[in-house]
Amino acid sequence: MHLDGDTRAPAREETHDILALLGDRSTLARRPPVRIEQAADATALRAYRRLRHEAFVREQGLFERHDLDDRDDDPRTITLVARDAAGTVVGGVRLGPACDGPDIGWWTGGRLVAARGSGGTGGVGMGVGAALVRAACARAEAEGVLRFEATVQVRAEAFFRRLGWTRVRPVTVAGAPHVLMRHPIGRIAGQAAAKSALGPLLAALSGQGPHALGGPGFVGDDAAPVPGGDLVAACDAIVPSMVERDPEWAGWCSVLVNLNDLAAMGAAPVGLLDALAAPDAAHAARVLDGLARAARAYGVPVLGGHTQLGVPAALSVTALGRAARPAPGGGGRPGHAVRLTADLGGGWRAGYRGRQWDSTTSRRTDELRAMLGAVAAGRPAAAKDVSMAGIAGTLGMLAEAGGCAAVLDVAAVPRPAAASMGDWLTCFPGFAMLTADEPGAPAPPAGPAVSAVCGELTTGRGVSLRWPDGEVTEAVGGPVTGLGTA
Repeated sequence: MHLDGDTRAPAREETHDILALLGDRSTLARRPPVRIEQAADATALRAYRRLRHEAFVREQGLFERHDLDDRDDDPRTITLVARDAAGTVVGGVRLGPACDGPDIGWWTGGRLVAARGSGGTGGVGMGVGAALVRAACARAEAEGVLRFEATVQVRAEAFFRRLGWTRVRPVTVAGAPHVLMRHPIGRIAGQAAAKSALGPLLAALSGQGPHALGGPGFVGDDAAPVPGGDLVAACDAIVPSMVERDPEWAGWCSVLVNLNDLAAMGAAPVGLLDALAAPDAAHAARVLDGLARAARAYGVPVLGGHTQLGVPAALSVTALGRAARPAPGGGGRPGHAVRLTADLGGGWRAGYRGRQWDSTTSRRTDELRAMLGAVAAGRPAAAKDVSMAGIAGTLGMLAEAGGCAAVLDVAAVPRPAAASMGDWLTCFPGFAMLTADEPGAPAPPAGPAVSAVCGELTTGRGVSLRWPDGEVTEAVGGPVTGLGTA
């Protein structure tokens, strides 16, 4: 982002801006009101570009005739403008995808400009610039961006640092020294952190040797081999609030998530058991309707269960399957290729946009069973189904179980066109399996699902994202669950 002279405000203005940010009423009363909005017409764009021309061409001489470039012509570029109380455009900033082709969640901001104030420390320069930067960051994150950067003039580095940005490296723009800055986006890390209590919490159950949680080599797996045979068991509960507000979908998902857990172990399902609590019979019937429809769709019988009425809504299901040689989640090693096999059909579930992708309700039984059999047919070294931790968080769990780290090639991740990268890497995707195996291993047969190698396991801990320009950013800084190696 190129900044005009108003960011070089005296120390009193910086203090004023911080007080306003903290909610100091006297400060807010003194500051002229400013409204940030997306430029909705040509008039707003012309006003913004006039401010840019005045600052970057006439005052600073960074450009000879104009500062327009191909980003201004890109229809994906978003322009935010700041208006004062009179409606006059007093600043603006643009942001959008950093490269041509599909939007993979890497955006840049630029051409940040704020009009010079007329009242010294009461002017709008510093305040408008800060407000525009914050608005640009919020908009980028709302658009599912996972990497957001800007090239700023050297004298503006401290200004961006105060707003939480971090320095990446020095660069040159229009022959002038600049600094590449990055806005930290903790979406993936924040989601993964929700799993961090599992290790300490389950320590009392874990044990050692033959009594380790899940059995030796299967600690932290989605399902557990039952000692003494080829039986594999999985048990998952549905969030009570979802059972309460969307009972049919909760019933469907209770089957879906448990059968996915069996599939990640390479186990063929043989039956289900449900435990249902509901405030009344009508609510219970809606849950059971969704559960029964899913069981029929997958061709898996409900063997029995338990139902209780007159209590808060709750639902859990146990799934039983068989696997002669269960696939471990912790079988991955540094050097193994990471593959994502996912069903990209369907769309966002109504009411869960950006959080739950529904591909399964529109699939035939043969298609659903083909996807469930992918791990058993492919026999990878390690496998884990993508759960509520999302693709990136689940990859962190797979890597943690194998005692290693993972790198995800963002541009290679199979993804529906309707999902932003940020949403896709953090949502529950319906059916998606992460596997690790020797490089060159064939794709598993998975019916309508799409499969692609999109990363590798490495030494270390956590998950990193690798971008087309070779840059690597941290997504998860360390272990996800704390359960350790399998």
